[in-house]
Amino acid sequence: MLSFVLPVGAGRWVICQRTVASLAALLALSACSRPEAVQEPVRAVKVMTVGNSGLDMSGEFAAEVRARVESRLGFRVAGKISQRQAEMGQRVSAGAPLAQLDAADYQLAAQAAQAQLSGARTQRDVAQAEYKRYEGLRAQNFISAVELERREATLKAAQATLDQALAQAQNQGNQAAYTQLRADAPGVITAVEAEAGQVVTAGTPVFRLAHDGPRDAVFAVSESMVMKLQKGQIMQAVLGQGGLTLQGRIREIAGSADPVTRTYTVKLALDAGEKVPLGATLNVLAQGLKGSQAAVIKVPTSALRQEGKGTAVWVLDEAKMTIASQAVQVAAADGNEVVIAAGLQPGQRIVTAGVHVLTPGQKVSLYKAPITPVSDR
Repeated sequence: MLSFVLPVGAGRWVICQRTVASLAALLALSACSRPEAVQEPVRAVKVMTVGNSGLDMSGEFAAEVRARVESRLGFRVAGKISQRQAEMGQRVSAGAPLAQLDAADYQLAAQAAQAQLSGARTQRDVAQAEYKRYEGLRAQNFISAVELERREATLKAAQATLDQALAQAQNQGNQAAYTQLRADAPGVITAVEAEAGQVVTAGTPVFRLAHDGPRDAVFAVSESMVMKLQKGQIMQAVLGQGGLTLQGRIREIAGSADPVTRTYTVKLALDAGEKVPLGATLNVLAQGLKGSQAAVIKVPTSALRQEGKGTAVWVLDEAKMTIASQAVQVAAADGNEVVIAAGLQPGQRIVTAGVHVLTPGQKVSLYKAPITPVSDR
């Protein structure tokens, strides 16, 4: 207990313990009293009633015009490119020369094969002449049948050697001819992948040739959209803003997704596609897709919030006017709305604005837009 000493005349002091005791009691009471709990404000929230609605699966995709048949051309033999005649964007006819390899080694090999062919032909002619001579001697019984059969075997061996040399000469001649690369069909060179002076192996692409003929509009779609497309489906393609409009049918849908973009390649066969230049950009319109206008639950993106590793919304309990968290599964996006795959049922009411400042079980009220007074003027 604290005490105070007070002076009482002529140097006398009195300790006022009663006053100190009263002050200590007041301090103890003030320290033990709890502050009043602050009432959480009732927030006004915007809500909507969940219901089934139509899902518009129409879409627009940017496509590139490509030739129906596009081949990569390369030499059938290895060597050093000595000359390149074709340029990118050049139109070529079938059989037109595109590039040339250094053919010196192949020409020497062809000459060696021709020399072997000449030697084999000479040996065959000698064996054939001997066989005819021995055949005459056998007719006069000057030699035995065994000797004639031996000459016949020699002739057959010489003929086989000649056939082998002939095939070898033809092969070497072809190898020498393969040193010149020619276009296998009329079309347009869309890419040049090798230059003069470069050493290439057999089969290395040197040119990319887009064949004349039908054209395709090639574009990529997402996994959710590819399930709505099917072969033979009619689609429209527009060149530029208000430009040429073409119609086509889907002729090919990729069986697997691209490993990088995770999209699927779709090829649309264009009617009268020859009117559109290669490489042009088209806007492909997908309308009336299978499964569109299906009964789905859609909510605005403003109603979603992140909860843990998933997505959730606030569901209103109209009886208690409190909110509770409800986990949902998002299937796809449709503009400013998302399609809910699971977690909500038609008829439930959810909060659509200010979801990040609410807490579970919080009391709320329905937001009412202020009424603007109408002037009498």
